[in-house]
Amino acid sequence: MEIRFTDEELQKIESLKTRYLKPDSVILEVLYLIQEKYGFISYEGIKYASKILDISEEHVYGIVSFYSMFNTKPIGKYHLQVCTNVSCMLRGAYELLHKLEDELKIKAGETTPDGLFTISEVECLGSCGTAPVIQINKDYLENLNEDKLMHVLNDLKKAYGN
Repeated sequence: MEIRFTDEELQKIESLKTRYLKPDSVILEVLYLIQEKYGFISYEGIKYASKILDISEEHVYGIVSFYSMFNTKPIGKYHLQVCTNVSCMLRGAYELLHKLEDELKIKAGETTPDGLFTISEVECLGSCGTAPVIQINKDYLENLNEDKLMHVLNDLKKAYGN
């Protein structure tokens, strides 16, 4: 897949660069743009970001692999990110993760064959006071238990006739 920004997108990046002392400070914006446009950040996306910001591919890859918000492979329509950091773990996050895996018949890091769901185990979603928490795409589900989670999952399945 060839990664390419439009002239308008490149102008936006150039404008953002002027706000910082170092032009590579816009790396997160560039990566968000690639992911938004292509659905994930492939090796080609890493190379492209490296080229337009004049930084090493290794540096870009380090950023992509560090942040859980960046995906290096295609994900399902619904990205179920289960926080398993200490607060969530102590309040049942692993039980919720295993319930999702059993219900969807996939493991964390996998996508259902129909492309509808991807499960990811993430380190922290920054919502420790409302643990356990799962992020579905951009929405947080907080103070979860199995019943609440299954209700939401069933609603998502119904929306697609599953």
